[in-house]
Amino acid sequence: MIKIGLTPNAVTTIGLILNIGVASIFVMGAEKSNRGDLSYIGWGGAMVLFAGLFDMLDGQVARLGNMSSRFGMLYDSVLDRYSELIMFLGICYYLVAHHFFLSSLFAFIALIGSMMVSYTRARAEGLGVECKGGLMQRPERVVTIGVFAIACGITGQFIGGDYKFYISGISFHVFETMTIFTLPITIMAFLTNLTAIRRLQDAKKVLDAQDAAERKDTNKPILFICFLLAFSFSATIPANAQQDNPSPLTFPVPKDIKNQLFYIQRDPNTNTIICQLNVDSNGKLNTKSPINVFWMRYADQGEKKGLSYIQRKFAYGIETKDLGNGQYELKFAARKNPPMYLTKSAVDKRYHVYVTANDKKIQVERIFIRIEGGTFWFPNVKYIEFKGREANEPTKIITERTKV
Repeated sequence: MIKIGLTPNAVTTIGLILNIGVASIFVMGAEKSNRGDLSYIGWGGAMVLFAGLFDMLDGQVARLGNMSSRFGMLYDSVLDRYSELIMFLGICYYLVAHHFFLSSLFAFIALIGSMMVSYTRARAEGLGVECKGGLMQRPERVVTIGVFAIACGITGQFIGGDYKFYISGISFHVFETMTIFTLPITIMAFLTNLTAIRRLQDAKKVLDAQDAAERKDTNKPILFICFLLAFSFSATIPANAQQDNPSPLTFPVPKDIKNQLFYIQRDPNTNTIICQLNVDSNGKLNTKSPINVFWMRYADQGEKKGLSYIQRKFAYGIETKDLGNGQYELKFAARKNPPMYLTKSAVDKRYHVYVTANDKKIQVERIFIRIEGGTFWFPNVKYIEFKGREANEPTKIITERTKV
């Protein structure tokens, strides 16, 4: 496919067209054949498997052909849903037309389950939870329908499409040739919905754990807003004033964090915000998102954790603006002033973050918020401390505080 120039989106489109062909075969079988003629089911099954190959190969073409794209992923997902809906449309039309009403009901239920399997995964991943488990994912559904449809069509040629098997004492037949096709669909109706429910349960466990962790986390946006507001209403105090307001906590120093720029700590606990240079595997800076921000939760067994949505959008998330010449303006989401700047040092040719505090330009390594009492929503912020190196003399350690 790659050699003849097919793009992943073209492969996906071919898969959709073939699934329209699947539906057409079943519709033709409904209109032109009788109840005992199962040949259309066999040919429809063969087309299902052939179309399924294209549905499953588009991702391989994208990876091997180095043609992956975000839109391609969306296009593939949307057309896969259309393909499956159209395929089930043809199957249901066939079953209703030939009066397999109970089987058509289960086919509709299988259709609902198939859609919910895909939707549950998409919605969970949209919330940051990986959700791929289950018994009836799309490849299994395609193979099940295709293989048993072919088996039904072939069996009908040997024993006849109207063959029925009865058991003495039971007034209705317990098996007919069509059962080879409809029984797997019935099983699929249960398994697809079971898969969707299991995925929902698995996602619930993860999301409940995340909610519980966020509720325990005392680092809420209002605290950081107080911290940033301090920049606008500050006064200089001596650097040795740290002894006047000692913190009751012993804070760890983050270690072995590659490309760390600076970190933020505050009194409620030792959990630490890390601001890291965002580079690719070749060490090249991601110019669209040059800063990566995350937690080192030292108060919770030292695990690394991403910011929550609220923290990212209203507090600790960093907005960047490319100023050109390798320089970026950085602003926290909660407060736009004072800005910080990411740029390469003329001394070591490496990226550092700089801020001006008390009319001194600092190469920032640590920001500390001293809190003494107050309430959860209105903490008593005593001062903000910037620690790092003097920009014009990097060998000199400097500490500047702004008092709230």
